Amino acid sequence: MKKFLGMLLAATMIAGTLVGCGGSTNVTKEPSKETGAEVSSDTSKEAEAPKDNAKRVTVYSPHPADPLNAGIKEFQEKTGITVDLVAAGTGELLKRVEAESANPLCDVFWGGGADSLAAYTEYFEPFIPTEKANIDPNYVSKDGMWTGESPLPMILMYNKKLVGENDVPKGWGDLVDPKWKGKIAYADPAKSGSSYTILCTMLTAFGKDDGKGWEFIKKFVSNLDGKILGSSGDVYKKVADGEYAVGLTLEKEAIKYVQAGADVGIVYPSEGTSAVPDGIALVKGTANKENAEIFMNFVLSKECQSMMAADFGRRPVRLDTEVPEGLPAMQDVKLVDYDFEWASKQKEEIMNQWKDVIVQ
Repeated sequence: MKKFLGMLLAATMIAGTLVGCGGSTNVTKEPSKETGAEVSSDTSKEAEAPKDNAKRVTVYSPHPADPLNAGIKEFQEKTGITVDLVAAGTGELLKRVEAESANPLCDVFWGGGADSLAAYTEYFEPFIPTEKANIDPNYVSKDGMWTGESPLPMILMYNKKLVGENDVPKGWGDLVDPKWKGKIAYADPAKSGSSYTILCTMLTAFGKDDGKGWEFIKKFVSNLDGKILGSSGDVYKKVADGEYAVGLTLEKEAIKYVQAGADVGIVYPSEGTSAVPDGIALVKGTANKENAEIFMNFVLSKECQSMMAADFGRRPVRLDTEVPEGLPAMQDVKLVDYDFEWASKQKEEIMNQWKDVIVQ
């Protein structure tokens, strides 16, 4: 079992270099902390080099290496279009899209919470999926600037060796108990899209409009004891490794460890959680719009969504695709009334308040 779990963890550090029938992704150099795929520190020369754009598409993605590589491999084999991949954290990649807006180097942004994508919609353009009728309308933006590709319930993950059965936290509120001080894994919401969603979820659960939500966050931050992780990938890995007792993370990552037989458990918070989807968006001004739309429609196809559900436990947004085995139906998960517009439009203000809390 230890060998299997070691392989599971090692897999997240595999390079994002693929070879399919249509070609290969660009060769990259530095491992992204959040995704495990490799990303070069400066791909501008590669992106600007002469190439046959009729057979290429450039994708920026914060997805973990395994589903990312599998999806790209299938796409390349199916279409003959080569994917040039840049992998890093959501925040880092969105800032990169912003910086490159006068001369876009990215065609498709694949992954990251849709609330994070919505905060950058001025750098995207509308896209209507060819099979929109088969996609849950709750996961399609009204303006077409992003389309959800997998709902992401946020959960608590705990290490069973460090947390007794009677001590398992039931919700967000339990995390301010002094017994968890310094034992909670949480990533910096300025770098991690999922952590930003979790922050907004906790604010909503305890009162985002009356100040009570921020009162809770202050107590929560105090209990972190100065330990804020650099990426979302650190959270589930360090809980599974026993470096932290409890972590705030995504269902899709925690469930892999549960299914692999690791000594971890997951909790859907009693106060309610959120299920903001990972999104996909078309970059404004892309020179490869046709290939970009082909790639986006593939990601949203029943073929790709079924593979992601069966092989990686990712919930589908399609109405005609089954929920992965072992996961509760969404109607059985208690959700908060997540204000998507508030989370996206007020992101700068929310992050400024977060910064004020952590420096206190």
